[in-house]
Amino acid sequence: MGIIRSCFSFIVGTVCGIYVAQNYDVPNIKKLAHTAQFKAKQIEEKYRKPKSRGDGD
Repeated sequence: MGIIRSCFSFIVGTVCGIYVAQNYDVPNIKKLAHTAQFKAKQIEEKYRKPKSRGDGD
């Protein structure tokens, strides 16, 4: 009885996750994160301060 009680929320979450993934159009999180990272990199490059000549590099 102890293992079922301790793993109940994990089992219910897994079953609900499987149901949602099979029956609804869930977005691809990996693709969404990659797109957000690409957009953030573009914004950073657009608004980055130019390097000054006196940096010594």
